[in-house]
Amino acid sequence: MTTYPCRVVRTRRRTLTLEVTRTLEVIVRAPLRISDAEIARFTAAHQDWIARAIARQRDRQARHPEPTEAEAAALRRRAQEVLPGKVAAYARRMGVVPTAIHITSARTRFGSCSGKNSLSFSWRLMQYPEAAIDYVVVHELAHILRHDHSPAFYAIIEQVLPDYQSRRQLLK
Repeated sequence: MTTYPCRVVRTRRRTLTLEVTRTLEVIVRAPLRISDAEIARFTAAHQDWIARAIARQRDRQARHPEPTEAEAAALRRRAQEVLPGKVAAYARRMGVVPTAIHITSARTRFGSCSGKNSLSFSWRLMQYPEAAIDYVVVHELAHILRHDHSPAFYAIIEQVLPDYQSRRQLLK
């Protein structure tokens, strides 16, 4: 059995959880009053899951290495050139009007829609195929009509992109 260094974060929670970060750090989130022995038993019981999660993160890093500063700048420029036009075209088609468009450096999400209908897109999205970029744009615009992920929300996306599920798979 392999052991991994863990960081324990104690909070006012009731359950134990495990997380493997992008930096391959194992984090155990634990209730305030749980013993170190119980945390050790929990992590030992989940060694297989931890090993698989670390392998997934390593695989993800191999498939999507961190861009150099020059590459990141080029991706940001491309996002600033391409995304506003895509948003405008799909917004007209969907009959919606976003209040603003922002390009961010977000690492964990490709896009978001605020409660005030302001859209944000990560420049990292530009590393993906055009079909995936279009899916994220339509997904965020659909949030202007429905601020949830209900079946009705996905029906809106499907009206614009009938093949949205295969496009979404390109992001995984």
